[in-house]
Amino acid sequence: MVDSLTKAQRHRVMSRIRSKDTKPEMLVRRLLFAEGYRYRLHASDLPGTPDLVFRGRRQAIFVNGCFWHSHNCPNGTHKPATNADFWEAKRTRTVERDSQALAGLAGRGWTTFTVWECELRDLAAVAAALHNFLGPPGSGRQQLSRSSTR
Repeated sequence: MVDSLTKAQRHRVMSRIRSKDTKPEMLVRRLLFAEGYRYRLHASDLPGTPDLVFRGRRQAIFVNGCFWHSHNCPNGTHKPATNADFWEAKRTRTVERDSQALAGLAGRGWTTFTVWECELRDLAAVAAALHNFLGPPGSGRQQLSRSSTR
């Protein structure tokens, strides 16, 4: 199958694909913030640059697109017909990089959770799974002791 776009048009389309602040990531962020969770974004000092980081809990969340990270759903198992070797190599490298990042975080004592794009069709189930992973909001914060001096 021949690509229906010119090389310049394809470049323009592909350059608009973001790695941060994607629609799935924004859905998860809004959901967690509304539940009372507070987090940091895209911690570049951690392996894999997790999308959401809870430092006090030592927990990280990745929000992955099914196609790009080769999830086992219909979107993730789709194989492009055009330039198939390129896409297979690119997606294989992504999966390898993901597993290295998860291993690196585990080696540092972090626990991780991955939210897949296809799972966001059922936000209630995602919310329950995230709450189960994170525990109650605010529980990861270190409590400051207040001492009174008179």
